[in-house]
Amino acid sequence: MRLFPQLSAASVPPAYRFPRSPVQRMTCLAGLLFVLCAADTPDWISTSRATGAEPQKPASTELFNGTDLTGWEGSTDLWTVSEGMIVGRSSGLKQNEFLSTTETYGDFELSLEFRLESGKGNSGIQFRSLRVPGSSAMEGYQADIGQQYWGCLYDEHRRRKILAQAPPELFQKLKKAGWNQYTIRAEGNRIRLTLNGVTTVDYTEKDASLPATGLIALQLHSGPPMKIEFRNLKLTRLGAPDN
Repeated sequence: MRLFPQLSAASVPPAYRFPRSPVQRMTCLAGLLFVLCAADTPDWISTSRATGAEPQKPASTELFNGTDLTGWEGSTDLWTVSEGMIVGRSSGLKQNEFLSTTETYGDFELSLEFRLESGKGNSGIQFRSLRVPGSSAMEGYQADIGQQYWGCLYDEHRRRKILAQAPPELFQKLKKAGWNQYTIRAEGNRIRLTLNGVTTVDYTEKDASLPATGLIALQLHSGPPMKIEFRNLKLTRLGAPDN
C-alpha cells in the first residue's frame, strides 16, 4: 500500500524541481546555506554587522557619590567628606584603620586620585580584602602609598610582605604632596597597578586558595598624625558578575 502518491517529474511544478545542472545545483545549495546561517545568527551579531558598531564596553560606576559615605563603613571620627573628597585624618594611631565598601568585588578595574598631605605618612588601597573579626585590621592585597612603598603591591595582615616592587622610573612622575592617579586592575589571578601612567606592578598570583573577591578599602596607617584625600573613584566590573 502506498502512503503517498507517486509523482512524476512532469507533475512537479518547475519552481519546485531540483536543478539537474551541477552549476545550478551548487548555486541552489549555496543559497540554501546562506539562508540557514542567517536564520541562526544571534540578534546582537546581526545588529553589529548591519550597523558596524563595536560591542559595548562595561559601564563604570562611581564608588563614592561625592556627598556622603553611603556604601562605605568605618570610623566617622577618622573619615569624613569635604568638597567632593573622602578625607582620612588622624592625630596618631596605634593600629591601622580602614574605610571599606559594604559591597564585595572580584574582577574589576578601579581608578582614583589621591593626595597625601605633605607627602608624609603611609596609606594604601585594599582590594579583594576581608575585615579581621574583633579588630580594625583588614587582610588582603594593598596598592601601597607613601614612604618607600609608592606603587608597590603589599599583602596586608595575611602574608605581611611586599609581593611586587615598583620600578625606579616611577619616582620621576610621582607628586609626593600633590594629586596622583592610581589604577588597579584585578582580573583572574593577574593584578596590575598603574601610578601616574607608570605600570608599577604586573603580578600573577600562584596561590589559588586566596579569595578572588572581597572588599575595597582606604587605609589610615598607624603612627604619627597624617591626612589623605581621595576623589573620582570609578570602578568597572570585568567579566561575569561577582558571586
